[in-house]
Order: sequence, then structure tokens, then C-alpha cells
Amino acid sequence: MTSTGMNMMSRIIFYEDRNFQGRSYECMSDCPDMSSYLSRCQSCRVERGCFMVYDRTNYMGNQYFLRRGEYTDYMSMMGMSDCVRSCRMIPMHRGSFRMKIYEKENFGGQMSELMDDCENIMDRYRMSNCMSCNVMEGHWLMYEQPQYRGRMMYMRPGEYRNFMNMGQSGVRFMSMRRITDSCY
Repeated sequence: MTSTGMNMMSRIIFYEDRNFQGRSYECMSDCPDMSSYLSRCQSCRVERGCFMVYDRTNYMGNQYFLRRGEYTDYMSMMGMSDCVRSCRMIPMHRGSFRMKIYEKENFGGQMSELMDDCENIMDRYRMSNCMSCNVMEGHWLMYEQPQYRGRMMYMRPGEYRNFMNMGQSGVRFMSMRRITDSCY
């Protein structure tokens, strides 16, 4: 399926107030800066697809994964302020998943390859840290704590040499999950 076809399938509507009230902004693709459309965001409705929302422009800062559903007061539910500043559509991936994780920045230190979810890199690979990665296939969520808890970061195919350059200073990722069809 082409990326254009995927854009037609994904849709999220942001609202300034709780319970889908106030001004709204509809998004069907990536949006690096939403501040000109809404002054705040306190609820949203994901009609199709999955999205990451960010509290800073240009896909920086804290990230939150949203799948199809209604979020009447999702900001307080997730501990996020009312400042959604950007969002990114996550395309559906059909096929295999493959990612190499590295203990240190710039692909240094111990390396392990993942092809499925990992709820704790310490238990599975005896790695105490993950500071860089290379996503070769699929889309992934990386979590700050084991068992898919804490702050998260969306990873699409590409090389990530240093997570601190992505607005994630001081974060060590300890668990990883594939974004599969079941997420939609």
C-alpha cells in the first residue's frame, strides 16, 4: 500500500477542551507544528490508524502513542499538559520486524538484535542500557522502564546514533515493542 493510501486511512481530531468540545483540528498525516491551529488540546478522537503526539514542535519532547479510540481527557490521563505541539501518523507495517540495539551511543558497546517484543533488555540480553539503535524493518516503541512503562519514543526505520539529540536527554530505554496490526 502506498503512503498516500495510508494517509487516507489515518485520521485524528484534536479538541481544545475536554469531552470533544471547543475548536477542533483534524489531521490525516504528520503535522510538525499544531500551535497555529489550536491554543491547547485536552481531548482527541483517533478515528483510524495510530499516531504519536508530542509536547514540542518538530516531533520533539515527550511522546504518547494513541490508537483508535476516544480520549475525553487524555492529557490528565497521561500526565501530559495541554500542549500538544506536533503529531506523527504511524503507517501500518506488514512484514518482518528487525532492530539492533546498542548499549552506548554511536552504535558502541554490546549489541543485540530484536525481531520481537522485549519487555526487559537486562533480563533477556544482560544489557544495562540502550543508547543507540538501528531500525532495519518495522516500526517500534521504546520504553524507559521494563514491562513497557515510562516515557516512550517512536522509532521508524533508520539509524539513531544518540537519543539525546532527539530531545530525550537522560533517558535509557529498557523495553521495546513492535507496532503491529493489533495496535490498530
